[in-house]
Amino acid sequence: MTTTTATTAGRRPFPWRRAALHAGCLVALLVMLYPLAWLVATSLKPADEVIASLNLLPGKLEWSNYSTALDGVDDASVGRLLTNSLLIAGGAVLGNVLSCSLAAYAFARLRFRFRGPLFAFMIATIMLPHHAVLIPQYIIFNQLGMVNTYWPLILPKFLATEAFFVFLIVQFMRGLPRELEEAARIDGCGPFRSFFLVVLPLTRPALITTAIFTFIWTWNDFFTQLIYLFSPEKFTLTLTLALRSFVDASSQSAFGPMFAMSVIALLPIVLFFLAFQRFLVEGMANSGVKG
Repeated sequence: MTTTTATTAGRRPFPWRRAALHAGCLVALLVMLYPLAWLVATSLKPADEVIASLNLLPGKLEWSNYSTALDGVDDASVGRLLTNSLLIAGGAVLGNVLSCSLAAYAFARLRFRFRGPLFAFMIATIMLPHHAVLIPQYIIFNQLGMVNTYWPLILPKFLATEAFFVFLIVQFMRGLPRELEEAARIDGCGPFRSFFLVVLPLTRPALITTAIFTFIWTWNDFFTQLIYLFSPEKFTLTLTLALRSFVDASSQSAFGPMFAMSVIALLPIVLFFLAFQRFLVEGMANSGVKG
């Protein structure tokens, strides 16, 4: 009996609950990754196999889809389309990080009249649909002669128009100790120097979160670019006028190159997210619990 008890005590019961949880997570992961796998596999299928076959793996690898996609559309190469996309996304990231952090610093740290009502009004603009202000914005930019340029896509970002990011950074800044700014003020720093030398470096997680979301949202933006950009040499790469033109120009025969260009358009987002995902989680977590 003693031997049996010792043997039983030495064996640990198999963790069925944990195994079932891991299996469920694995199944959920496969379900979520299937569209991505289907996209990559379809980008290597011949034109007649894209629609006719339901198999995930291509029967024949058609590498010419990528060479055709790299040639671009409407006399615009993929390099030109990628440069345009990076220019717009980079300008939007710079504008949002700079303007939203300045606005957040004013709401979180400075004392001025009507600060509370102005902050509440800014938060209320989050509920305002983007399409409701698109026509007035288009009229303004058209009168300024900025239509068919990148200014309508970049300039609003430098005016702190993204209330969500302002609120995100405000919540983070409210958790920072005020003693640091008071020490900087004793050393002779004004509000701007305190902001750039003390507060801004400590707000890095929230700023990186803002940069990641701005980059992804701007990169995937189709509707706004469709409204403001007309010339093919100004088209962007992703989810885009370029992909739409690819399908319109060649109809069904261009499905393979279209999916190949979709894979190319997806790579910068994946790389950008993988490079900064640690800061994204840190920024969202800290911004949610502080304030």
